[in-house]
Amino acid sequence: MRTLWKILIPLVLILSVVGYFRYFWVFGTGVKAGELNYVVHKGVLFKTYEGKMIQTGIRSQNGSLQSFEFLFSVEDPAVAQQLMVNSGNQFNLHYTEYLGALPWRGHSSFVVDSIISMEEVHR
Repeated sequence: MRTLWKILIPLVLILSVVGYFRYFWVFGTGVKAGELNYVVHKGVLFKTYEGKMIQTGIRSQNGSLQSFEFLFSVEDPAVAQQLMVNSGNQFNLHYTEYLGALPWRGHSSFVVDSIISMEEVHR
C-alpha cells in the first residue's frame, strides 16, 4: 500500500503541473486586426462562441496577395453578441493564447476577451 502512494502522489503532481501548463497557463496575448467573417454559438455538450476573422493580406515574394484566417473562441457572451451584430466590419480584437483548448472554453486555443476597436465597412 505504501508503495502505491509513493507512485501515485508524484504521478498526480506531474499530471497536475502538465495539465496546468497545457490548458490554463497563458502562452501569449496580443491583438489581431481584420474583417470579421462570422461568430456562431455552437456545440453538443458545451455551447461555445466560435468565430473567424480574415486578416489583412500581405504581399508575398511572388507578388500575390495572401489572406490569413484567424479562428478564435469567445468566452464572454456580451463580447460575442457585439461581434455577432457587427459581422462584416473591421475589428481589432484582443486575445489570450493557451497551449490547448478546453471544451467549455471553445474549440480554439485563441480566446478573444475584448474588442479594442471597430470600424464599419461602407459598401
